[in-house]
Amino acid sequence: MFHNKVIYNFNDRQIKQVYQLHKQTWWGSGRTLAETKCCILGSQVCIGILNENNDVIAFTRVITDFIFKAIIFDVIVDKSYQGSGLGQRLMMLVKEHEKLKNVRHFELYCLPEMEAFYENFGFTTDVGGINLMRCINP
Repeated sequence: MFHNKVIYNFNDRQIKQVYQLHKQTWWGSGRTLAETKCCILGSQVCIGILNENNDVIAFTRVITDFIFKAIIFDVIVDKSYQGSGLGQRLMMLVKEHEKLKNVRHFELYCLPEMEAFYENFGFTTDVGGINLMRCINP
C-alpha cells in the first residue's frame, strides 16, 4: 500500500498541479497560474499530499500570525481522490503542524454543506456573534 507523501514546499511543477486543483473548484476556477503561485508564496504554511506518481492530489494553505489566528484556505482534494480520507488528513496536518501548535484560533470559510465535515475537527459556526465583513478592492 502506497502511503501518500506530504510536502510543505512546492516546485513549479507542483504549483501548476495546485493550479489544476483550483480549476476543479467553483471558488478557484477563475484563478490564474500566476495568482496560484502568489498565493502559495504568500502563505506561511502550505501542505500538499502527493500520489504514487508524485502528483499533488490534495492541498491546503494557512495564513497566520502563529499565535492568535490561523486562517485555513483552499482545502482541495482532487475529484478522483475524494472520499478517500485525504481531506481529513489535510486538516489533521494543519492542526498538528509544528509551526501552528501555539495558535489559539483556527478559522476557515465553507459552504453550509461542508459544516459537518469541519465540525469533526472542532470548528463551529458559533463565533460569538461575529459577522464576516468584506470590502472589494477596486
